[in-house]
Amino acid sequence: MENVAPDQARAALDAVERARRRVADEVGLPRGYWWAMAAGWVVLGLIGDLGPQWLIIAATLIFGAGHSFLASRLLNGRRRTDQVQVSAAVAGRRTAIVVIGMLFALVALTIGVAMALDADGDRNPGIWAAVLVAAIIGFGGPEILRVLRHWFRS
Repeated sequence: MENVAPDQARAALDAVERARRRVADEVGLPRGYWWAMAAGWVVLGLIGDLGPQWLIIAATLIFGAGHSFLASRLLNGRRRTDQVQVSAAVAGRRTAIVVIGMLFALVALTIGVAMALDADGDRNPGIWAAVLVAAIIGFGGPEILRVLRHWFRS
């Protein structure tokens, strides 16, 4: 190590940092998480438009509890696959906050779309709003999370 030139040391450290960033960029939630959440979103939309009040409340509570159970195991973003588990320092400590913020935005989008559809006279605005947002979640969830993590440097 005594014969390492400063520029060689800097190049090596830069390479290590680039590799760390590449791994951190790959941190996220498994694709199955997003499709499960999308399916739950559609079920809630169906129940919300067609079910009795008690079922709507129960389904919302069950969905919330199920999501909390899954989130407690996956939300730190460190176990995207079974093959890799990265440290919290690499994964970013704000990943959970970004996902929760994303969920609030998706709920707001669902409500906004449902209100617009209802104002237009649609008979099942909750279903159509849920299907739209579920498609966004299922097809774009990982990519949206990746962009948001980049924006918020988490």
